[in-house]
Amino acid sequence: MFDLQNIRSQYPILNQKINGKPLVYLDNAATSQKPISVLQSWEKYYTEINANVHRGIHTLSQLATEEMELSRRKIQKFINAEHDYEVIFTRGTTEALNLIAYSIGNSNILKKGDEIIISYLEHHSNIVPWQMLCERTGAILKVIPMDENGMLKLDFLDKNLSEKTKIVSVNQVSNALGIINPIEEIISKTRKNSDAFIVIDGAQSAPHFKIDVQKMDCDFFVFSGHKMYAPMGVGVLYGKKEVLEKLQPFHGGGEMIAVCSFEKTTYADLPFKFEAGTPNVGGNIALGAAIDFIEKIGQENIQNHENELLEYAQKQLLGIENLKIYGETAKRAGVVSFNLLNSGISSDVGMILDKMGIAVRTGHHCTQPIMDFFNIAGTVRASFAVYNTLEEIDALVEGVKKAQRMLS
Repeated sequence: MFDLQNIRSQYPILNQKINGKPLVYLDNAATSQKPISVLQSWEKYYTEINANVHRGIHTLSQLATEEMELSRRKIQKFINAEHDYEVIFTRGTTEALNLIAYSIGNSNILKKGDEIIISYLEHHSNIVPWQMLCERTGAILKVIPMDENGMLKLDFLDKNLSEKTKIVSVNQVSNALGIINPIEEIISKTRKNSDAFIVIDGAQSAPHFKIDVQKMDCDFFVFSGHKMYAPMGVGVLYGKKEVLEKLQPFHGGGEMIAVCSFEKTTYADLPFKFEAGTPNVGGNIALGAAIDFIEKIGQENIQNHENELLEYAQKQLLGIENLKIYGETAKRAGVVSFNLLNSGISSDVGMILDKMGIAVRTGHHCTQPIMDFFNIAGTVRASFAVYNTLEEIDALVEGVKKAQRMLS
């Protein structure tokens, strides 16, 4: 049974007032709030078993190691990876994408003239690392275009996939527009026409619906903990065993070596080969607690609730004159991105909403190419999570109407 009031009671931060108004938190695509169970898991590590993990023979080290490796197995199950050692802990999606790009570059897989394909809908973190890799190797970056509805034009792949294509990297859900991309079709076309590595940015999909990396048949899948009720500074890189074993590591140092001498170093087995240095042990353990929280509620229940919020928000917002929703007709998850036409810029709207206790995100959302496509500086983005309510959507709509009156 989906008990929204019980869920909200697990988030103390939602009880406060901002500028004298009840907090309406609609900035979940940037970061979600954390339930008590996750906060307690993090606190328990630091108050009861704080120690460095792996190789320690004392009790605290062994307990910390057991808890962190348990979290790794929870993540394995959460995304249906075949092996737990295919789960690499990172600081988040951005580091995971950079790790992939640098590891591929270090492995002499790309040469001048090879091609990397991304899409128009990417976050900067799925653009810049590939641009940097192209600069280092002489590879060429190609971009899947989109139409006026924010839908990718996949006939581009039919014309551009070839033996030169070495990497295809796309997001599953657009952070700026919430559009759910047809990754099944993208992966199918890629497998049929090239031997490219397939990278899926799941930062905005992992919090919202079930992930199955084996069924998906991607080579890499990356996501961040802080967008799915876990602490900041923790994330995941999934990679197929046979792919990870081929790649050279990105970071060098402690933990990731088997034998080190001044003459030569050999690397540790997976996953430690890609986990140099002391990890964010408390955060990694708390990520496991966040997965427990999600699975207790049920991913299908979360998805259904968020879809209801999205549908209701879109209907109510479209009742406001001169309001444009970007990607309005596309299939979306958890995000409505809009502007008031001829009524100030997105940041003006955001500041007025903040005075009413309503937290939204404004600006380009680290997706400047999308904004350039629509010839705008940015949008107002309201993004939803399991604890949001229809009444909060009503508050948002009234706030937008007030902003329109003030800015017209």
